Amino acid sequence: MGFTLFLGFLIDRVHHYLQKLQTLRSSTGALKDEIRKLEEERARHKTEEDKSSKQVKVLEKQVSTLTAKLKKLELESAEKDEKIKTAEVHVASLQKQAADLLLEYDRLLEDNQLLQNQGCQG
Repeated sequence: MGFTLFLGFLIDRVHHYLQKLQTLRSSTGALKDEIRKLEEERARHKTEEDKSSKQVKVLEKQVSTLTAKLKKLELESAEKDEKIKTAEVHVASLQKQAADLLLEYDRLLEDNQLLQNQGCQG
């Protein structure tokens, strides 16, 4: 009788451990699937990160190129502004000179008119 109870207890324990083993195997399979999915997602993220880093490098190069162009254009603009100021000063000088010449021309016309009047009377 004791031996039968012992065998019953032993079968019960083996049955219990087999159920635990089956549960662990099924959860292990689920965990393996989850690990596989996570590895795929990690690989996808790694690929996206590589693409993003390449895009960042391209954009940084474009920014540096555009910055250099902007500096060059600013220098050209400053040079042209300086040329415009010089030209404006020159135009103002020429306008003053033209006004002075016009006054001198009017004075000479008056002198010429006076001399002609004196020549006609004399």
